[in-house]
Amino acid sequence: MNIFESCTVGKVNLKNRIIRSATHDGLADEDGGPSEELIRKYAFLAKSEVGCIITGYAIVSPEGGSSYPRCLAFYGDSVADKYIALTDAVHVYGAPIIAQLAHCGRQTSSKVIGEKKIAPSAKRHLFYPDKARAMSVDDILRVEGAFVEAIVKAKEYGFDGAQIHLAHGYLLHDFISANGNKRKDEYGRNIIGRCRIIKEILQKARNKVGDFPIWVKLSATDKRKRGMRLPYAIEICKLLKEYGVDAIEVSCGSVQDGMNTMRSKRMPMEAVFKYREPVASMPKAPNKFCLACAKLINPLLPQPKPLTMFNYNSAMAIKEQVDVDLILVGGVAKLEDMKKAVDSEMSAVSMCRPFICEPNLAQKLKEGKSTQSQCVMCNYCGLVIEKEPTKCLLGKIKNNKTS
Repeated sequence: MNIFESCTVGKVNLKNRIIRSATHDGLADEDGGPSEELIRKYAFLAKSEVGCIITGYAIVSPEGGSSYPRCLAFYGDSVADKYIALTDAVHVYGAPIIAQLAHCGRQTSSKVIGEKKIAPSAKRHLFYPDKARAMSVDDILRVEGAFVEAIVKAKEYGFDGAQIHLAHGYLLHDFISANGNKRKDEYGRNIIGRCRIIKEILQKARNKVGDFPIWVKLSATDKRKRGMRLPYAIEICKLLKEYGVDAIEVSCGSVQDGMNTMRSKRMPMEAVFKYREPVASMPKAPNKFCLACAKLINPLLPQPKPLTMFNYNSAMAIKEQVDVDLILVGGVAKLEDMKKAVDSEMSAVSMCRPFICEPNLAQKLKEGKSTQSQCVMCNYCGLVIEKEPTKCLLGKIKNNKTS
């Protein structure tokens, strides 16, 4: 398959097989709608030959809110015109755009959302330690309704499809995982029970939006005890296919796994001490001393491997057993790797960090001006988002109080 030819993936017509994966841009307006700056950013991606855009995750209800500033939201009447302006701007350049929909579950702070956060089971989170409240059946039905309504709105706003976030430790990832879901009722106990919320969301959504494309993003593996393992993920993918999912983006990990989802050669210590609380708020002298110590031990800290194409084997194993369009994400940065993926019957490849570094990457690859992204995989961009809009720092922090 030619990676630059137009194609259909998960019922969506793509300009080519290169997708801009969901990226938290930190550029939403106060009401959660896309700002004019974000609309310009997505329009530039579309103009620059990206095959398809998946938005940064958009929250489906206030109780599922993110601790990251300026996160997109898919509730409230005031956002409608802004999302319509967004899809119109992208469609000018012939690119489709998919709305990624999420609920943070316990991967947020109760203080941020203004109420006790919820999860399938009452558990704490490594980075958000206030304990979540176990959801009642009424809570579950309410969340299902929020996802269904968001999918309906995605269609109304002119999106070409919706992607349900089942990855990276967010609420629905917790539901399908034995690590996050300890329930003894019909929404737990076994794989059928843990996936019941997904089945019901899809059934209710299909009743309202018909064959509107619905994708999912799935962590096929993670590092949590009794968490996602590949044989279990394959069985989930079989169920997702049965439930009517049109395409699966194969990812890995959760936020609690650290740098497993976004991998690098070293922990981004300078960015940690500038952007990650509580260390970012330390007085200058202790911050500087602790950073110096962290730099000394950093080379000794094991990092996940491989650094590139790290979900390829998982995606191939799924492909062998499930007849569904698969999108490969994770350490895809070289044109030769992209071609390898599509030649191996991946329907498309998707990238996050490379497009933060070079928004016009797809155009450069297509025109033969480049064969790989300039992204150095420093992961500083993954920490900037805790305080500022996403940007590429190429492994360097200027005007750092610790320098």
